[in-house]
Amino acid sequence: MKSLVHVLTRFGRRVSTIAAMAALCVGAGITMPVEAQENIRWKVQSTFNTAWPALGDPIAYLAETLDNATDGRIKLKVYEPGKIVPPLEITPSISKGDLPAAYNYLAYDQGRIPSAVLFSAVPFGMEPWEYAAWWFEGEGATLAAEIYHQRNVHPLLCSTIGPETAGWYRKPIKGLDDLQGLKIRFSGLGGMVLNEIGASATLMAGGEIFAALEKGTLDATEYSMPAIDEILGFHKIAKYNLFPGWHQPSTSTHLLINLDMWNGLSAADQALFEMGCTAATMRAITRGEALQGAQISGFAEKEVTAAKLPDDVIQELKTVSMRVINEEAAKDADFKRVWESQQAFHAEYQIWKEWGYLPRDFR
Repeated sequence: MKSLVHVLTRFGRRVSTIAAMAALCVGAGITMPVEAQENIRWKVQSTFNTAWPALGDPIAYLAETLDNATDGRIKLKVYEPGKIVPPLEITPSISKGDLPAAYNYLAYDQGRIPSAVLFSAVPFGMEPWEYAAWWFEGEGATLAAEIYHQRNVHPLLCSTIGPETAGWYRKPIKGLDDLQGLKIRFSGLGGMVLNEIGASATLMAGGEIFAALEKGTLDATEYSMPAIDEILGFHKIAKYNLFPGWHQPSTSTHLLINLDMWNGLSAADQALFEMGCTAATMRAITRGEALQGAQISGFAEKEVTAAKLPDDVIQELKTVSMRVINEEAAKDADFKRVWESQQAFHAEYQIWKEWGYLPRDFR
């Protein structure tokens, strides 16, 4: 018992001594040493113009958020499309460490990473909130990390927005025959579907599309939501804007970071990037949804006709889309894995959607 009292007495004296020293330091204006956090100064290439609402501005939002949250300790210098490297060369540049990070549309990696397109946009695929649920709560983030870590790249979801339009055309599209031989700008799996039915789809950067329409190199084009297409001026040449965006019910864009640099960040800084991108994703959804109604309402004064594709055309497009996707899944194991994950998640989510939400076919 005496021995225990002796130990406790000595411990009490030590605590008292430490407390007294701390009080002395505070009274004298002396600060205890704190480990300094490292400044981060990264060049970040953007795939999309940062002035484009919901599609391009999330990376500007992220840069501003990180700057403000860290009082300038983390600064991302964001470059507009093509200023450092072309869009199709972004991922290889990050992989090699030539570029620290980029805000990138993963479908542009389709030629080297077939499964990448599934993380961007899928014909008749998930809507934005469903995609976000699959990414954060399902297998999305895990699968993307497994696939991109093989390329020394770490992906973070940084934007997801609603459907694109089904395209801008010089004349109405009433059946699949009207698409035969049409020279059209279409990306990803949607472009593969149109090629399958006899159109001539080509991938082209956003800034090049208007001139191609003007010269007649393109007969038609899709690109994004109406508010962004307005900025690009498609309505000045192609007066028929078709809906719904069967080929892209949602569009998702990611922040890609060199994996070595990501692993070199502290856990706190990794959390800041994750939180910043999650916030940017939420704001992309809300801004994208807020702008489109007013845009479509203004079509009449621009002499633009908004029209819906006939139901039988949509059904035929779905049939061809599923065939194209399943053929791609048969060619690549990662593509198959991601596609099956999305299908399984969608099947379960659809139960909730059908039971939980009001039908929207009423007035």
